[in-house]
Amino acid sequence: MIVTLACVAGAAASPGSVATTMPSGVERARAASGTQPKPRLVVLITIDQFRADYLTRYGSQLQGGIARLVRGGMHFTDAHHDHAITETAPGHATLLSGRFPRSTGIMMNSIGVDDESAPLVAGGYGPGASPTRFQGTTLADWMTAAERRTRTLSVSMKDRGAILPIGRAKSDVYWYSIDGRFLTSSYYRKDLPTWVTAFNDRQMVAGFAGKSWSLLLPDSAYVERDSVPIEMGGRGFLFPHQLTDDVIEAGANIRITPFMDDMVLAFALHGVASLQLGAGSHTDLLALSLSATDVIGHNFGPDSREMHDQVLRVDRAIGTFLDSLYQLRDSSTVTVVLTSDHGVGTIPELAPNSVQPPPRRVSLAPVVPALRAKLREMKVDTFAIDIDMNILLGDRRAFRRQADFEVAMQFVVEQLRTVPGVARVDRFQALLADTATDAIARRWAHQFPATSNVEAVITLDPLSTWGGNIASHGSPHDYDSRVPLILAGAGVTPGTQRQFVRTVDIAPTLARLLGVKPLERLDGRPLSLGSPP
Repeated sequence: MIVTLACVAGAAASPGSVATTMPSGVERARAASGTQPKPRLVVLITIDQFRADYLTRYGSQLQGGIARLVRGGMHFTDAHHDHAITETAPGHATLLSGRFPRSTGIMMNSIGVDDESAPLVAGGYGPGASPTRFQGTTLADWMTAAERRTRTLSVSMKDRGAILPIGRAKSDVYWYSIDGRFLTSSYYRKDLPTWVTAFNDRQMVAGFAGKSWSLLLPDSAYVERDSVPIEMGGRGFLFPHQLTDDVIEAGANIRITPFMDDMVLAFALHGVASLQLGAGSHTDLLALSLSATDVIGHNFGPDSREMHDQVLRVDRAIGTFLDSLYQLRDSSTVTVVLTSDHGVGTIPELAPNSVQPPPRRVSLAPVVPALRAKLREMKVDTFAIDIDMNILLGDRRAFRRQADFEVAMQFVVEQLRTVPGVARVDRFQALLADTATDAIARRWAHQFPATSNVEAVITLDPLSTWGGNIASHGSPHDYDSRVPLILAGAGVTPGTQRQFVRTVDIAPTLARLLGVKPLERLDGRPLSLGSPP
């Protein structure tokens, strides 16, 4: 099911249709004169956990907004998050900052946006959240510094997906509460503006209660088996997927269906109309993060029938959104960026036999007692060296001699290297010397500042995971780092570029397009968007 957004913006193309927006009179006049003014609206669309190879895997069936952007935009086919912990928070923080996690301060999901001092307003469900851990600035700040009239709207199901692309800017930032509303935290405002309340009062989630997520296309269009019991932990893994009639319960469960993206897009379009984004002579910014793909991917995996159908549905949903947006704004004044915050690996138990060593769900629990015993033997605080999933943190001050610290570190590193599924354990400072030829080392070097207390880092075998989710991500391997990157619209010449690029290149590219100056040194560099006609 794709929700028509025309109810917000006036008549638009039917859901799932291929957009065929023709050049307006203004567009034809500009083309004839050769002038190319700056965009009036930049739209960043981030699809959470969207692998780059989905574009080719399902390419012949894509008929909506993603397909249109591929055909009509500049497509960078080898784009990567060039850092090691490919999670949602670090990934989103790179997109409009132009800087790696070592510079943004958002180095892991656990170092993200949770903030008890910034509770949700209007009685929402969920923890408080703010960007207080984010360091530096983003494109939103650069645009505002150049033009005070600039307005920014950022929307997502997830708090970190809405907050981190914008950084510390106190603009319009909203995310989903499981009671069916879009809310914000006290970091941004004391109460909700009337336009947000008006949208929430429509109780859009009630329209999905009792709905069924069925296949978009005939069964024969899907090559994947539907009966894969490891999906969803063995419960509810068969189509169709039914939402309960209970509105409150549906408000929570809708997050694992394509309907969640429909709600986010409808809210974003309502915000564009209410805030008049892109209607002035300056440039405004809209950041959208669509999270359903991530939740579906974690529970069903990237090779499931559910993921196949979700990719087709988010493609159609984005097409409907763009059709509706272009009813509000001249398409020649809009620049769209499509990307993702990370990829995902195949469910380890479903990996082909050709993958060697066999992928595993890795646990470091057996190593911890030995580490604690070693530290007690050395008469040191047993948490002076601690394992936080794939990093080792050390408190050197707890040791009387530097040599003692090195003995303890060498002991735990050797223990970790024996764990099945662990590919390598590197002392962090040592790997900084080999970033030119070692891609894994380079990505770890981009993750943490050289002055951090990270003493060693753990890289798993390809497709091995830390467990927790059915399928997961977070590694420096290419299947987690590679994402789509397409820019289309105002200032962009359609084409394909196959060189290696990074997500940190997005912000400097947009800054150059808009003629704004970054307020600090960036890790990324501007990409060529061709010569506008």
